[in-house]
Amino acid sequence: MARLILLNKPYDVMCQFSGDGSRATLADLVPVAGVYPAGRLDRDSEGLVLLTDDGRLQARIADPAHRMAKTYLAQVEGVPDEPALAALRAGVTLNDGPTRPAAAQAIAAPDWLWPRVPPIRERKSVPDAWIELTLREGRNRQVRRMTAAVGLPTLRLIRWAVGDWSIEGLAPGEWREVEVPMPAAPYRKPHPKGPRHDRSATPHRRPRA
Repeated sequence: MARLILLNKPYDVMCQFSGDGSRATLADLVPVAGVYPAGRLDRDSEGLVLLTDDGRLQARIADPAHRMAKTYLAQVEGVPDEPALAALRAGVTLNDGPTRPAAAQAIAAPDWLWPRVPPIRERKSVPDAWIELTLREGRNRQVRRMTAAVGLPTLRLIRWAVGDWSIEGLAPGEWREVEVPMPAAPYRKPHPKGPRHDRSATPHRRPRA
């Protein structure tokens, strides 16, 4: 059975197991052999990283072709008004092309959120606010580029959920292993003349010596 680990990655941790020793990596947090991140999360972002030992599951989670929803909480500089949120929902044009439509809404500052170390930069003359964004694609630093495109630079970014998995109940640096739901078997219309022998299902036998 495939293994799946949910990790709440802290700020300033590299989303990889190897490194040169100058920065913390996933190996410092998850002492489990044979698992790899399904998708990446930037060093300066926090939140959910999924780790698995199953290549097909890794592709299903990380490949943008599957359009798995990823939900982010972004603390932004400025106040998100309706035109800015509407632009995010419709899709904004970046230097690598237009984004797909996203779910976007303004939210209150999360009261459960841990303090970031180091803290974000603050400007007394400019307010900040929080927005929730749900994307179904995965370009490089996409959330930060999208918010900047509508005049709301991201100060802090937390990935809350990927699909049905989230960091609920996990403090920074904590992880837990969860069961992987089995995909439903594809439906096959019965043959009008009854079952047929499927050569592809014939088991491979060990050759005789």
